[in-house]
Amino acid sequence: MGACCSPLPPGNPHPEPAADDEQNHHHHNLRLTRRRRRRRQQRRSFSLGAGEGGEAPAFAEFSLDELKAATNGFGAESIVSESGDKAPNLVYKGRLQNRRWIAVKKFARTAWPDPKQNFIGLAGGSSGVGKLRHRRLANLIRYCCDGDDRLLVAEYMPNDTLAKHLFHWEIQTIEWAMRLKVAIYIAEALEYCSSEGRPLYHDLNAYRVLFDEPGWKSYSTNLAYTPPERVMPESMIFSFGTVLLDLLSGKHIPPSHALDMIRARNSLALMDSHLEGNFSKEEATTLVDLACQCLQSEPRDRPNTKQLVSTLAPLQSKSEKCFDAQVPSYVMLGIQKHEEAPATHHPLSPMGEACSRIDLTAIHQILVTTHYRDDEGTNELSFQEWTQQMMDILEIRKRGDFTFRYKDFKAAIDCYSQFIDAGTIVSPTVYVRRSLCHLMCDQPDAALRDAMQSQCIYPDWPTAFYMQAVALAKLNMQSDAMDMLHEATGLEEKMQKDGKAP
Repeated sequence: MGACCSPLPPGNPHPEPAADDEQNHHHHNLRLTRRRRRRRQQRRSFSLGAGEGGEAPAFAEFSLDELKAATNGFGAESIVSESGDKAPNLVYKGRLQNRRWIAVKKFARTAWPDPKQNFIGLAGGSSGVGKLRHRRLANLIRYCCDGDDRLLVAEYMPNDTLAKHLFHWEIQTIEWAMRLKVAIYIAEALEYCSSEGRPLYHDLNAYRVLFDEPGWKSYSTNLAYTPPERVMPESMIFSFGTVLLDLLSGKHIPPSHALDMIRARNSLALMDSHLEGNFSKEEATTLVDLACQCLQSEPRDRPNTKQLVSTLAPLQSKSEKCFDAQVPSYVMLGIQKHEEAPATHHPLSPMGEACSRIDLTAIHQILVTTHYRDDEGTNELSFQEWTQQMMDILEIRKRGDFTFRYKDFKAAIDCYSQFIDAGTIVSPTVYVRRSLCHLMCDQPDAALRDAMQSQCIYPDWPTAFYMQAVALAKLNMQSDAMDMLHEATGLEEKMQKDGKAP
């Protein structure tokens, strides 16, 4: 991802971190790794305009061409709307160049009668919502305004909507424990929106609550039941009450009818018969009482979001004593896990293959074979610079190369460290070789630092990215490792097209 860190002293352009800063330096390196990757992705995938100082804004606009590419040209096979292609505003499943899945909502043109005015409305509104980031939200990523087209892009949630699992299930209905989770997680999402200055998050219903694999996220885009007053913060609470009714009953019940049943002390008749009595009456009573409060005709009589969370949190705690809190949503929903299809983009070199397998022995053999070929051009020394000191430094490196070849990795680390500390010659290959030595000695933190230093010296060197991928995998940062592996293969592909294949 882009640039090197802060300016370094001229005597040693790539110094080692101090021992007492080791832990903080590791976290700093990981942040730099992610920052570099984001910048590369923004340059290659997003076509974003840069802000002041050359930095891309945190929330910006996709081009229509990028979204067409991600959704197969908005093909019918990519439509994931509940009503298919009959929905007024279609939702497409798409995939970006960085392999991230997205949901793209394309609004009907009739929804924007004044393109210029609604460009301002969509850009401003989506920018505000796009700043919200929470584990209970299907986060809005970007937007697109192109001619008459208006689109919003959010995280893709693979396990359908609450409405589908409550009203249109085929295998099994949602377990009671899962319904409690849904209630508390939506309340947490609403409380977060309110605390972030978005209290008018009123457009909530079972069709706007989505499930991911493990995180139970929620997201809403339309109003379910219109409350008996104009839109205001309390409207959100009214809508939440209707969702509680859906969770209790497993079907649509008009709020007025539900309140009549509750007042007649017939609240258990609200309960979903498909649960077959597999629920806590105490917990059900709490949800019924809370729904009744949320559906009060006077807005001032309804609870606020903090009260929603405080009421539901104790139920969640009790439930987690009986159910594993980490059980993925697809298990409790009774559906198949979405398996990721294998990537069609394969590593382009033996180094890429070895790193994708985390085959340290194969990586070692490749580095021995390539020797210092990739350092060519990074250090061109004149005859006058061949001093005795220079020859001594190169002799240290030669000893390091000897111990590296014969797999005395601890000795190689010592020799390469002396060479680096001298600071006279800067070699990306030495950093990569020492990175592998650290991996062989079960020191992935140090390996990651060295791989990143080699990237600082040679920013577009695939080997530096490959070694970062291996180190990240050893640190159990699998998602970051895969991203880095894709970066490396992409660089190799570019070098091949440019006639500079390694």
